[in-house]
Amino acid sequence: MDRQEREREKLMQRVRKLRGQLDAVERALVKNEDCGAQLMLLAAVRGGVNSLMGEVMETHIRVHLTEGTAERIAPELAEDLIHLVRSYLK
Repeated sequence: MDRQEREREKLMQRVRKLRGQLDAVERALVKNEDCGAQLMLLAAVRGGVNSLMGEVMETHIRVHLTEGTAERIAPELAEDLIHLVRSYLK
């Protein structure tokens, strides 16, 4: 399994986990569970989506802006951009 396939599988595992978290939100709403519990579940979903988005953006920056184009940006700039994106998503 090459690097791209491993990365894609990691992303797919995150998507499956998010699907499970959303199912838990749906069950909590159907059962009319405590609002606090519902909010905790929703916060977990939001965190998961932000984490997934961060991973996809990081891959995009690394592959398309530093390695995959003739107009590459400096690796230090890419790292700064990744850090900025991750900080924004928290």
